[in-house]
Amino acid sequence: MTKQASVLSEARTADATLRARAARVVPGGMWGHLNAARLPEGYPQFFASAEGCRVRDVDGREYIDFMCSWGPVLLGHRHPEVEAAVRAQAALGDCMNGPGEVMVELAEDFVAMVPHADWAMFQKNGADATTSCVTIARAASGKRKVLVARGSYHGALPWCSPSVAGVTTEDRAHLLHFEYNDVTSLRAAVDAAGDDLAAILVTAFRHDMARDLELPTAEFAAAAREAADAGGAALIIDEVRAGLRLDIRGSWEGLGVRPDLCAWSKAIANGHALAAVTGSDAFRDAAAKVFVTGSFWCGTVAMAAARATLRVAREIDVPAHLHAMGLLLREGMAALADRHGIAIRQSGPPQMPLILFEDDPDFRKGRAFCSAALRHGAFFHPQHNMFLSAAHGPADIDAALDAAAHGFRSVAELGALRG
Repeated sequence: MTKQASVLSEARTADATLRARAARVVPGGMWGHLNAARLPEGYPQFFASAEGCRVRDVDGREYIDFMCSWGPVLLGHRHPEVEAAVRAQAALGDCMNGPGEVMVELAEDFVAMVPHADWAMFQKNGADATTSCVTIARAASGKRKVLVARGSYHGALPWCSPSVAGVTTEDRAHLLHFEYNDVTSLRAAVDAAGDDLAAILVTAFRHDMARDLELPTAEFAAAAREAADAGGAALIIDEVRAGLRLDIRGSWEGLGVRPDLCAWSKAIANGHALAAVTGSDAFRDAAAKVFVTGSFWCGTVAMAAARATLRVAREIDVPAHLHAMGLLLREGMAALADRHGIAIRQSGPPQMPLILFEDDPDFRKGRAFCSAALRHGAFFHPQHNMFLSAAHGPADIDAALDAAAHGFRSVAELGALRG
């Protein structure tokens, strides 16, 4: 038995204790997507530390991290250049009566880096940014209808939340849906909006949970741009999840399609809380008129972290590194699956992989795989796309594949029991 497996066989005293304490003072013990109750058996709820591509839970177990804090960690946990910028700015002040010089510098960085961007403004999380984009689009057009792909996630606010708890029909009265990558469906939604179309909102690629991921086709991207132009509407790309991982200039740049407005968050400050909206000059006046704000939105520390993150991403070509490491993982997973006679589906860009098992409607195989791999030191997810960071190297991928081999054996044993 490995040391990791031996530790895992012991009672998880610290995690169990913290869960019990949290249950008394936090509704449900934990809320939202970070609730470990939704994860396979053995996954910890509480963590003690992280560095590079590894995280450690409160019981001392270490894992190679393929969730990267659900996306925010781009360069690796506690990246030295980012943390040095954070310390230097924190010594001067963070939340003050107005922004620091770093806000202007960061906006200049975005405008210089992102071809579609003539300006930038900042928020704290992804839902802030997507909501700001929609608000600006409506202010610019004087129209109401917003087209979104069915099943796409744009944040946890009533107008876009995947949950209907506490949500009224009025909250979503002006949303119309289409199927991602389906030009006919998109055009039908545009027709339904008529002359009241304010925006077409699309994710960088289709990354709905628990289904195969889809990269956008050139035809679909061009159709979205054409429809927005014809309707006097904004084309908004939600880069919250994918931003900086596929292309630092914007995920659709390689398709030759640029948005009018773009929502960024997660990875732009390497784990520090920040979001951004970038936009073209056509939407500058509307962006200046709308009232979107927050007392913490101009915190200088996260902005300093973002400046360092963007600089490193440019200097070392982070997307290329993530792509290379993601291909190593994908090829290794395919070889392991073949070796064990198990059918899997791998989809999405290699930088943000999803692995699903064939004939697994209840994700029983996926959960068994992840639990076994976790016991041997790899933190995967059975239904959600995963994330790589610049801290992942070939040796880390090899170690993760060693853990994955245990996962595939567990799935094979599960099949033998069912057979």
